[in-house]
Amino acid sequence: MSKILRTGALLIIAVGLSGFGGVESLFAPKSELWERWNVSDEASRDTVDHAGWQRFLDTYVKASDDGVNRVAYGQVSLTDHNALDAYLGQLAGTKVTGLNRIEQHAYWINLYNALTIKVVLEHHPVESIRDINISPGLFSSGPWDKKLVEIEGEAVSLNDIEHRILRPIWRDPRIHYAVNCASIGCPNLQKTAFTAANTYALLEKSARDYVNDPRGVRRDDERVVLSSIYAWFTDDFGGDLAGVIAHLKIYAKPQIAALLDDAEEFEDGYDWTLNGTN
Repeated sequence: MSKILRTGALLIIAVGLSGFGGVESLFAPKSELWERWNVSDEASRDTVDHAGWQRFLDTYVKASDDGVNRVAYGQVSLTDHNALDAYLGQLAGTKVTGLNRIEQHAYWINLYNALTIKVVLEHHPVESIRDINISPGLFSSGPWDKKLVEIEGEAVSLNDIEHRILRPIWRDPRIHYAVNCASIGCPNLQKTAFTAANTYALLEKSARDYVNDPRGVRRDDERVVLSSIYAWFTDDFGGDLAGVIAHLKIYAKPQIAALLDDAEEFEDGYDWTLNGTN
């Protein structure tokens, strides 16, 4: 874990060799627009059918006692695996640039999450998604840079969707609560598919759930541990620790807000264990 100390109104970064977020934060992907996808048709009334994804979520995503929505990867039938492939094929065949922005928002979030599930299923059993080393490049790890699907003639990776499309186009920190990296430390994979009608409400729910869960904010002795998401993507949460805390307090219940106010020392941490059923 990396550390930030706070004394009075002054934030003191305990830099060492890494600073808040440690070495990993130095390599976190930046938000860099892929201009190809910065196109929409606001007059369009076309909709995308996410029923196939909803059926998968209804069948295989279960809330556990620790608050984590877990996926029963080992129980997915061949029929449902094929149905997931069919849903992804449906999304791949959609002209996303012909949709309005609201439809696009739900489209890209669901595509990211469904692709992540597909990748895990194809390599299951694994202890962590980071063990699925299919990204190109000598120093790459995990599946995030692998081109997994072709949309409108363009090969697209998970990192493309999150960091070159969702983050730069919508510029909404709640994106980090919506896309799921198949890990315990990640915000929950929601049991409801995103749609144009529910995206705002689901983003708000996802943010509240995570901020008030120990994965988002927790006390550890005299320290307060924040999810490493806030260290990796500080720029999306106000640009510094003060901005992160201000964001957290939008969603924090009173006891969490008080914890943030009273903390003298901050660290960050993340659990990359697969979010599968026990």
